[in-house]
Amino acid sequence: MQITLIAVSARQPGWVDAGFETYARRLSGPVSLALKEVPLPKRTRGAAVSRLIDLEGERMLAAIPGGSRVVALDESGQGLSTAALAARLKAWMAQGGPVALLIGGPDGLAPGCLDRADERWSLSPLTLPHGLVRIVVAEALYRAASLLRGHPYHRD
Repeated sequence: MQITLIAVSARQPGWVDAGFETYARRLSGPVSLALKEVPLPKRTRGAAVSRLIDLEGERMLAAIPGGSRVVALDESGQGLSTAALAARLKAWMAQGGPVALLIGGPDGLAPGCLDRADERWSLSPLTLPHGLVRIVVAEALYRAASLLRGHPYHRD
C-alpha cells in the first residue's frame, strides 16, 4: 500500500529531511511512504489569509493520488495510540488503494481539504512545527507497521 504524505511547506532543514527519510526507508514490505511537497504561497502584507489557505488547499487536493483514502492531520482529529494506528493501518491495507495524509500550511488545512478527508488524525494537542510533524508521522507509521509484523514496541 502506498501512503503519500502531502505537505504544504517551504524548504525544510536538513535534519527534517533526514529524519523523514530514515523512517520512510525503514518501511518495507506492503507499506511504502512518499512525500509530496506543495509550495507555500507567497505571503505579502496585503494578501488575504483565507485566499492563501484556499490556494494551498487547491494545490493539496490536486496532489492527491487518484482513488486515495484521505486522512487530514488536524487538531480536531482522533488521537491514536500506536496499537490503534496499527489497527487503522491494517484496515487501510484491507481496503486496498492508496492513502494520502494531508499536512496544512501555517494556518492549517483549507476547508476543502477537511471536507475531502475520509478521516481526521490528531498527533497531539500540542502545536508542532510542520517539519517535525513529517518525522513523527513517518516514525508512527513505521512503528505501527512493525507492530503488524509482530515486532514488539513496548517494554513492560
